[in-house]
Amino acid sequence: MAPELVEEVVGRELGRPPERAFAEWDPVPLAAASIGQVHRARTHDGREVAVKVQYPGVDQAIAADLENTDLLFQVMSLLFPGMDPVPIVGELRERLVEELDYRIEADHQRTFADHYRGHPFIHVPEVVDECSTGRILTTELARGARFAEVLEWPDEERQLAAECLYRFAFGSIYGLRAFNGDPHPGNYLFRPGGHVTFLDYGLCKRFTDDEVSIFERMIRAMVLERDVPAFRRVVEQVGILSPELDVPVEQLAEYFGHFYEFVMEDRVLEITPEWSSRSVRAFFDLSGPHADIMKAANLPPSMVIIQRINLGLFALFGDLGARGNWRRIAEELWPFVSGRPSTPMGEEIADWAAARAGSG
Repeated sequence: MAPELVEEVVGRELGRPPERAFAEWDPVPLAAASIGQVHRARTHDGREVAVKVQYPGVDQAIAADLENTDLLFQVMSLLFPGMDPVPIVGELRERLVEELDYRIEADHQRTFADHYRGHPFIHVPEVVDECSTGRILTTELARGARFAEVLEWPDEERQLAAECLYRFAFGSIYGLRAFNGDPHPGNYLFRPGGHVTFLDYGLCKRFTDDEVSIFERMIRAMVLERDVPAFRRVVEQVGILSPELDVPVEQLAEYFGHFYEFVMEDRVLEITPEWSSRSVRAFFDLSGPHADIMKAANLPPSMVIIQRINLGLFALFGDLGARGNWRRIAEELWPFVSGRPSTPMGEEIADWAAARAGSG
């Protein structure tokens, strides 16, 4: 945006131009995102902040884009006959429309900030309420290295960064009933020792207890008990597969087992770029041996956003060469297992959680 346009948006939202709304204002954007750009500023009480200003007219542009989604999903329905596009489109529409209202994003960010406040590795910037509106979001300014820089860090530091990303993504689902659905490299700031600041809470999914219970039942059946018939009963109950689909148990185990492969065994597993690519192909490659399952499978709305773990987070892990015993870390995060800390990071987090529970 031209500086004049930024001034117009800030003036309309905060009642004063940025030079008066803030004690200091940098007209040069610090960063740019899909629906807004970020400026560095200082509040009148001396806090350094990041101010996200939404692009004028972006709401109309997204509304126009959403009008075209029906055609897209009609095409996908031809490729995947088992998919019901209506609830999927509805879920995506709801999440994207929410993203346009920075008051909703601020509420998401407060939820995450409250949950992780004081955490030894995870940091969520605080929201500055008095300088935030539906089109302006002001948060404390965070500093750190970008993802591209981390790729050049020593292996030990890259592994710590990956572990923190993993704990945030899956720990939030079970500990907070929420998922930050935008695992994008631009949304992280890294510091040595596994410290990560998590930015951008526009695309979040909050889960009900029943929805999280479904994840638990699927994990129990496929991972902990290796009971594929029980797993099938769960996915039939939630509408992923039809009971009428005739497919061997071994084929079901092979197809769905891939999505749990990284936690299936109690061993160290490296997530390579090849592994990440294979994970993506498992969603879309209709030429493989599991085409019958893929064409018959449906995706419940509650699972639409969470698939970005497979499509986004694991792609970043492939870049990092992330290596760890993901099963043991997962057992720490799964409340239905409550495993003991399996890494030094896990031990520090357990001490923090115990101290927090004691003080609460």
